[in-house]
Amino acid sequence: MIKVGVVGGTGYTGVELLRLLVLHPEVELKVVTSRSESGRKISDLYPNLRGHLDIEFTEPDVDRLAECDLVFFATPNGIAMKSVPTLLEKGVKVIDLAADFRIKDADLWSQWYGMEHACPELLEEAVYGLPETSRAEIAKARLVANPGCYPTAVQLGFLPLIKAGLVDPSALIADTKSGVSGAGRGASVATLLCEATESMKAYKADGHRHLPEITQGLQWHSEGKVGLTFVPHLTPMIRGIHATLYANLTQDVDDLQALFEQAYQDEPFVDVMPAGSHPETRSVKGANTCRIAVHKPQNGNTVIILSVIDNLVKGAAGQAIQNMNIMMGLEEDAGLRHVALLP
Repeated sequence: MIKVGVVGGTGYTGVELLRLLVLHPEVELKVVTSRSESGRKISDLYPNLRGHLDIEFTEPDVDRLAECDLVFFATPNGIAMKSVPTLLEKGVKVIDLAADFRIKDADLWSQWYGMEHACPELLEEAVYGLPETSRAEIAKARLVANPGCYPTAVQLGFLPLIKAGLVDPSALIADTKSGVSGAGRGASVATLLCEATESMKAYKADGHRHLPEITQGLQWHSEGKVGLTFVPHLTPMIRGIHATLYANLTQDVDDLQALFEQAYQDEPFVDVMPAGSHPETRSVKGANTCRIAVHKPQNGNTVIILSVIDNLVKGAAGQAIQNMNIMMGLEEDAGLRHVALLP
């Protein structure tokens, strides 16, 4: 059994991580930390875990975390980077679900996250944990940066075309929608029921923190310079990401459907749907699955890719466990064989 710790178990991503970990056949959950809830039974805060997890939240303690084989950080941006160097020195593997290690350029990271990076020397070592592109590197990693939710849906949608060199990488558009849980569990007027329900709005149209992460990931696989227009929207649903992606073909392509099917034919968590499909966010609710469909309207030179994930699973906790499985030499789908919830 793998001894696992979770730092920051009180947010939506944290409880989703706990929900998946308690059902994992190879995991022993040793410690879950929370400064605000220390001493409280986890199942008292999250009654869905009653009968599955009978331990209390504890104060973060590096020595206790060092008794684990692997530690997840489900904390706000800027927290993990303060503790990760010590844990790595003690031989603990780390997966950070926040953004501390996603961007390789420390100055660029500071520009977007508004603070100085505490351990820039680890940025180059950290492996960006998108398994569909970095499986071999993840398997050898001691530090994995778990991708963001928008970046997961957008990159998986664009990458087959970028890798094949079939589109103009300088003129990409990502029109994305997220459920309210993506904003986190902290109190905020903008995410109150009366504010968010029966309404939809764009936000951060002038620049969202996930933009440099997506651009970086696409650039790694592009021969030309990537230019991306990325506009996120808040939608009145709890879970889900829907990305409508636009790209311009630079050459004739006989069968885009076959291109995507071949690109993901061996991927356990990417489902390329039949031609003409329109994937729904509800079809991935609670599952570690990305469903994709590709369209070429009026047989023109514009390609539209539709990509849906659950922002808390494939966009966060589920992908983190997928990365853990790869890092620890387990079956990649261990603990992740859940069917999505309907209705």
